Amino acid sequence: MSRFKTLSRYALALFFIGTGILHFVAPATFLRIVPPYLPAPGLLVYLSGAAEIAGGLGLLLPATRRWASWGLIVLLAAVFPANVYMLQTHGAGLPVPLWALWLRLPLQLVLIGWVWWCGQEERIPES
Repeated sequence: MSRFKTLSRYALALFFIGTGILHFVAPATFLRIVPPYLPAPGLLVYLSGAAEIAGGLGLLLPATRRWASWGLIVLLAAVFPANVYMLQTHGAGLPVPLWALWLRLPLQLVLIGWVWWCGQEERIPES
């Protein structure tokens, strides 16, 4: 289980780091999905991208793993309105099938569970 968890943690870290970098490289895509009722969309895109990079890096280090996982869980909850907004606007102008927009909502919970699991330290059974 330990090896699987390590590989899973690296995959998750790569996902968050890569997505975070995209917030800076292609911010227009992320700007489209910020609900209009939120202030300073550009700032929110950059802050969420920086948080994703920091959280992904934090997952790789045992000393910061637990805090990084909790930070990413908070981030995933905070960006959930963007997923709802995408569904309400049928992709916010992005070519995303409607079924995928619906699927994103429960998958956010799966992602939160994965982040939480990856943030937990391995428990060594007592002999």
